[in-house]
Amino acid sequence: MTQTTIVWALLRMTMGWMFFWAFLDKIWGLGFATTAGNGWLNGVSPTNGFLSHATKGPFVSLFQAMAGNPVVDWLFMLGLLGIGVALMLGIGVRIAGYSGIAMMILMFLALLPPTNNPIIDEHIIYALVFALFTQLPVGDTWGLGEFWKSTDIVKRYPFLA
Repeated sequence: MTQTTIVWALLRMTMGWMFFWAFLDKIWGLGFATTAGNGWLNGVSPTNGFLSHATKGPFVSLFQAMAGNPVVDWLFMLGLLGIGVALMLGIGVRIAGYSGIAMMILMFLALLPPTNNPIIDEHIIYALVFALFTQLPVGDTWGLGEFWKSTDIVKRYPFLA
């Protein structure tokens, strides 16, 4: 195990925790990004606040039209959960990476133009990290990646790796 593989494993696991934590906070309203009592289990849409009030730029009407839609809520929450669990466990890292890229690009588009830089914000950086995750065996170190890749379903459907 090299220092490089350790850094990749730590990056994978911390990004996974970030997404999993966002899922937990939005489902229960733990008082961090989602105020207490405003969790999804309390009947509050996890997408409504951001999509209704934080979006800006050329795509604002598109994103605001999605706000509070139950299908969008489910897709968002499943995305947070799936990406988070996959990255923390080191399984399905490739599909989690592609899903993370899609989520980050959508969030970037919802916030155009970026606030602190005329071109790039953290969503682009995260998307690039996810792109690296799709190309490198980052789930093998401190994860179940090697086992996952040896399963029959992943051998049959390699995009699940």
